[in-house]
Amino acid sequence: MRAWQVGRLGEPADVMTLAEVSEPVVQPGHVLVDVAATALNFPDVLMARGEYQLRPSLPFVPGVEVCGRVVEVGEGVTGVAVGDRVVGTSAPPAGGLAERALMPAAAVFPAPESLDDAQAAALTIGYQTAYVGLVRRAGLTAGETLLVHAASGGVGSAAVQVGKALGARVIAVVGGTEKASAARDLGADMVVDRTAVDLVPALKEAAGRGGVDVVFDPVGGTAYEASTKVIAFEGRIVVVGFAGGTIPAPALNHALIKNYSILGLHWNLYLAREHSVVEEAHRQLTAWAAEGRIAPLVSERLPFEQAVDALTRLGQGRTTGRVVVLAPR
Repeated sequence: MRAWQVGRLGEPADVMTLAEVSEPVVQPGHVLVDVAATALNFPDVLMARGEYQLRPSLPFVPGVEVCGRVVEVGEGVTGVAVGDRVVGTSAPPAGGLAERALMPAAAVFPAPESLDDAQAAALTIGYQTAYVGLVRRAGLTAGETLLVHAASGGVGSAAVQVGKALGARVIAVVGGTEKASAARDLGADMVVDRTAVDLVPALKEAAGRGGVDVVFDPVGGTAYEASTKVIAFEGRIVVVGFAGGTIPAPALNHALIKNYSILGLHWNLYLAREHSVVEEAHRQLTAWAAEGRIAPLVSERLPFEQAVDALTRLGQGRTTGRVVVLAPR
């Protein structure tokens, strides 16, 4: 089969090649799928660089978020059958940028009928992260104010829509006019373009005297620091990642004085430790999708041959919403 392989560590454009490789062999506890679409994620770039916590052996096929059709079920797998259309995460080294991919059964969910393959491929990581972060970790409720950093990106765009579905007032922070337009289309109540204004005063004006109740932060660095200036009494900052490249060192005395909480979220742990949490997230997200309350912002549906260019732009922060690579046919 055809697959994009990472043969050594580095930038995707330098280390990925299109190759003919053997099909993955289904393993116990896994399913083999015919890939329909693969939604690209920043971890795909980090794995190519060797900077992600998961470091598959070389060579490996990247592409961690997949929509496909089950063609074989491994030993011990229940609740999934050949022919099912599914979404979920792949099992590198047999990732989704290939004609067929392996997926751990615990990370496989029914594909929502209301979403096409490209949209469905983008539903798992970003939307479940947003849902679990905002509902389980932060306890966001209707009427509260939510601040979302990188709001036009993959996980940020999901957080905007999940926040609106929960009835929150959403302030979106983006970088550039095109991304500002995308955040408005997602339903954000207020949009702050950090490239055009002084961020902290702009956030204070947007938040009002009460501040923001919940912050969803996949960026870190200066975004986190700005959040601490506008967080409300008993507010919650959900730390999702550090796409900005800098891991902040929180001043805990400041959290004590302002009486706010700093909450970490590693979504993938729930797959292994409390699977019912991700099952509930998927059920609710599927229902919202059917109602038209959420729909992944797929900005690009690209042919298989353009995967490397797409990953390069993603790594450079030059994409909006979700970029999806369609499987070769």
